[in-house]
Amino acid sequence: MRSNSGLHGHKYAIDAVVAETAIRQPRPVVMLTSDTDDMKKLCGDRVHLVAV
Repeated sequence: MRSNSGLHGHKYAIDAVVAETAIRQPRPVVMLTSDTDDMKKLCGDRVHLVAV
């Protein structure tokens, strides 16, 4: 997980767990999310994000 994402606190705890789970999956990984901005900060380019 990217520690320099700038996202801190309990508000982002669930996003952090989801991002870490996605990063640990065999590639390619696609994540459907309504919050592409925060997930991009957390996952970087390791997960393909699709806005829903």
